Amino acid sequence: MAENAPILSRLHPPEGAVQNHKRKGRGVGSGLGKTAGRGQKGQKARQPGAFHKLHFEGGQMPLNRRLPKVGFNSPVDNDFAIVNVAALESFFDAGATVDETTLRARGLVKGPNDGIKILGTGELKKKLTVKAEKFSASAKEKIEKAGGTAVVVEHPVKPVVRHKNKKKAAS
Repeated sequence: MAENAPILSRLHPPEGAVQNHKRKGRGVGSGLGKTAGRGQKGQKARQPGAFHKLHFEGGQMPLNRRLPKVGFNSPVDNDFAIVNVAALESFFDAGATVDETTLRARGLVKGPNDGIKILGTGELKKKLTVKAEKFSASAKEKIEKAGGTAVVVEHPVKPVVRHKNKKKAAS
Protein backbone atom coordinates (compact mmCIF):
# COMPACT_ATOMS: atom_id res chain seq x y z
CA MET A 1 0.00 0.00 0.00
CA ALA A 2 1.35 3.42 -0.93
CA GLU A 3 2.35 5.73 1.92
CA ASN A 4 1.02 8.80 0.11
CA ALA A 5 -2.53 7.36 -0.29
CA PRO A 6 -5.32 9.27 1.48
CA ILE A 7 -5.76 8.37 5.14
CA LEU A 8 -9.41 7.34 4.75
CA SER A 9 -8.49 4.66 2.23
CA ARG A 10 -5.92 3.19 4.66
CA LEU A 11 -8.26 2.93 7.66
CA HIS A 12 -9.16 -0.55 8.90
CA PRO A 13 -10.31 -1.99 12.22
CA PRO A 14 -7.66 -3.53 14.52
CA GLU A 15 -7.02 -7.27 14.43
CA GLY A 16 -9.78 -9.26 16.15
CA ALA A 17 -12.25 -6.34 16.41
CA VAL A 18 -14.60 -7.64 13.71
CA GLN A 19 -16.25 -10.99 14.38
CA ASN A 20 -18.76 -12.93 12.37
CA HIS A 21 -22.37 -12.90 13.60
CA LYS A 22 -23.42 -16.19 15.20
CA ARG A 23 -26.58 -17.60 13.62
CA LYS A 24 -28.51 -19.10 16.51
CA GLY A 25 -31.15 -21.81 16.27
CA ARG A 26 -30.09 -23.23 12.92
CA GLY A 27 -29.88 -26.92 13.78
CA VAL A 28 -27.93 -29.03 16.27
CA GLY A 29 -24.90 -29.25 13.99
CA SER A 30 -24.28 -25.50 14.13
CA GLY A 31 -23.27 -25.55 17.81
CA LEU A 32 -26.02 -23.09 18.75
CA GLY A 33 -29.05 -25.07 17.62
CA LYS A 34 -32.05 -26.38 19.53
CA THR A 35 -32.08 -24.10 22.60
CA ALA A 36 -29.93 -21.45 20.85
CA GLY A 37 -27.64 -20.84 23.82
CA ARG A 38 -30.50 -20.15 26.25
CA GLY A 39 -30.21 -23.35 28.28
CA GLN A 40 -33.08 -25.73 28.96
CA LYS A 41 -36.04 -24.20 30.76
CA GLY A 42 -36.80 -21.21 32.91
CA GLN A 43 -37.71 -17.58 32.62
CA LYS A 44 -34.70 -16.62 30.50
CA ALA A 45 -35.35 -19.46 28.06
CA ARG A 46 -38.86 -18.29 27.27
CA GLN A 47 -39.58 -15.68 24.67
CA PRO A 48 -40.63 -12.96 25.29
CA GLY A 49 -41.32 -13.75 28.98
CA ALA A 50 -41.41 -11.24 31.83
CA PHE A 51 -37.61 -11.05 31.82
CA HIS A 52 -37.69 -9.07 28.58
CA LYS A 53 -40.29 -6.49 29.63
CA LEU A 54 -39.09 -2.93 29.74
CA HIS A 55 -38.53 -1.71 33.35
CA PHE A 56 -39.22 -5.21 34.72
CA GLU A 57 -37.33 -5.79 37.97
CA GLY A 58 -38.00 -9.46 38.69
CA GLY A 59 -41.40 -8.86 40.24
CA GLN A 60 -40.09 -6.14 42.56
CA MET A 61 -42.05 -2.87 42.37
CA PRO A 62 -40.40 -0.93 39.51
CA LEU A 63 -38.47 2.22 40.29
CA ASN A 64 -40.81 4.46 38.30
CA ARG A 65 -43.72 3.27 40.48
CA ARG A 66 -41.77 3.53 43.75
CA LEU A 67 -40.70 7.15 43.33
CA PRO A 68 -43.13 9.96 44.23
CA LYS A 69 -44.82 11.77 41.40
CA VAL A 70 -44.05 15.49 41.48
CA GLY A 71 -45.02 18.54 39.48
CA PHE A 72 -48.13 19.70 37.75
CA ASN A 73 -48.77 21.07 34.27
CA SER A 74 -51.83 23.25 34.27
CA PRO A 75 -54.02 22.88 31.18
CA VAL A 76 -54.93 26.57 31.45
CA ASP A 77 -51.40 27.88 32.03
CA ASN A 78 -50.66 30.99 29.99
CA ASP A 79 -47.34 31.51 28.22
CA PHE A 80 -46.35 35.18 28.04
CA ALA A 81 -43.58 36.57 25.87
CA ILE A 82 -41.16 38.61 27.99
CA VAL A 83 -39.88 42.01 26.80
CA ASN A 84 -37.65 44.21 28.94
CA VAL A 85 -37.76 48.02 29.08
CA ALA A 86 -34.13 48.11 27.86
CA ALA A 87 -35.25 46.47 24.58
CA LEU A 88 -37.93 49.12 24.10
CA GLU A 89 -35.28 51.81 24.59
CA SER A 90 -32.97 50.39 21.93
CA PHE A 91 -35.54 49.28 19.32
CA PHE A 92 -38.08 52.14 19.27
CA ASP A 93 -37.93 55.89 18.62
CA ALA A 94 -39.46 58.48 20.94
CA GLY A 95 -43.24 58.89 20.53
CA ALA A 96 -43.74 55.43 19.01
CA THR A 97 -46.64 53.13 19.82
CA VAL A 98 -45.46 49.70 20.93
CA ASP A 99 -47.86 46.77 20.58
CA GLU A 100 -47.69 43.09 19.65
CA THR A 101 -47.46 43.69 15.88
CA THR A 102 -44.59 46.18 16.19
CA LEU A 103 -42.75 43.92 18.64
CA ARG A 104 -43.09 40.98 16.23
CA ALA A 105 -41.94 43.14 13.31
CA ARG A 106 -38.74 44.05 15.23
CA GLY A 107 -38.14 40.39 16.22
CA LEU A 108 -38.57 40.93 19.96
CA VAL A 109 -41.50 38.48 20.14
CA LYS A 110 -41.50 35.19 18.26
CA GLY A 111 -43.73 32.14 18.20
CA PRO A 112 -47.23 31.58 19.55
CA ASN A 113 -47.85 33.27 22.90
CA ASP A 114 -50.81 34.06 25.12
CA GLY A 115 -49.73 37.67 25.44
CA ILE A 116 -46.82 39.96 26.24
CA LYS A 117 -45.46 40.99 29.61
CA ILE A 118 -43.21 44.03 29.92
CA LEU A 119 -40.54 43.76 32.63
CA GLY A 120 -38.54 46.59 34.19
CA THR A 121 -34.95 45.51 33.50
CA GLY A 122 -32.94 48.41 32.06
CA GLU A 123 -33.57 52.12 31.67
CA LEU A 124 -36.11 53.99 29.52
CA LYS A 125 -35.61 57.64 28.54
CA LYS A 126 -38.00 57.81 25.55
CA LYS A 127 -41.70 58.67 25.66
CA LEU A 128 -43.52 55.56 24.41
CA THR A 129 -47.09 54.32 24.35
CA VAL A 130 -46.82 50.63 25.30
CA LYS A 131 -49.77 48.27 24.85
CA ALA A 132 -49.40 44.83 26.45
CA GLU A 133 -51.35 42.27 28.46
CA LYS A 134 -49.20 42.60 31.60
CA PHE A 135 -46.69 45.01 33.12
CA SER A 136 -44.42 44.58 36.11
CA ALA A 137 -44.68 47.37 38.69
CA SER A 138 -41.16 48.62 37.92
CA ALA A 139 -41.79 48.59 34.15
CA LYS A 140 -44.99 50.60 34.50
CA GLU A 141 -43.18 53.07 36.76
CA LYS A 142 -40.28 53.51 34.31
CA ILE A 143 -42.58 53.99 31.29
CA GLU A 144 -44.64 56.63 33.11
CA LYS A 145 -41.50 58.31 34.52
CA ALA A 146 -40.22 58.77 30.95
CA GLY A 147 -43.52 60.46 30.03
CA GLY A 148 -45.11 57.52 28.25
CA THR A 149 -48.21 55.49 28.94
CA ALA A 150 -48.66 51.81 29.79
CA VAL A 151 -51.96 50.51 28.37
CA VAL A 152 -53.23 47.12 29.56
CA VAL A 153 -54.80 45.19 26.67
CA GLU A 154 -57.21 42.31 27.21
CA HIS A 155 -56.19 39.06 25.55
CA PRO A 156 -58.70 36.30 24.73
CA VAL A 157 -58.58 33.62 27.42
CA LYS A 158 -57.94 30.02 26.43
CA PRO A 159 -60.98 27.80 26.94
CA VAL A 160 -60.72 25.39 29.87
CA VAL A 161 -60.97 21.78 28.70
CA ARG A 162 -61.93 19.68 31.71
CA HIS A 163 -62.84 16.35 30.10
CA LYS A 164 -61.86 15.74 26.51
CA ASN A 165 -63.92 12.58 26.09
CA LYS A 166 -67.10 13.66 27.87
CA LYS A 167 -69.97 14.44 25.58
CA LYS A 168 -71.84 17.69 26.10
CA ALA A 169 -75.12 17.31 27.95
CA ALA A 170 -78.15 17.64 25.71
CA SER A 171 -79.85 20.96 26.35
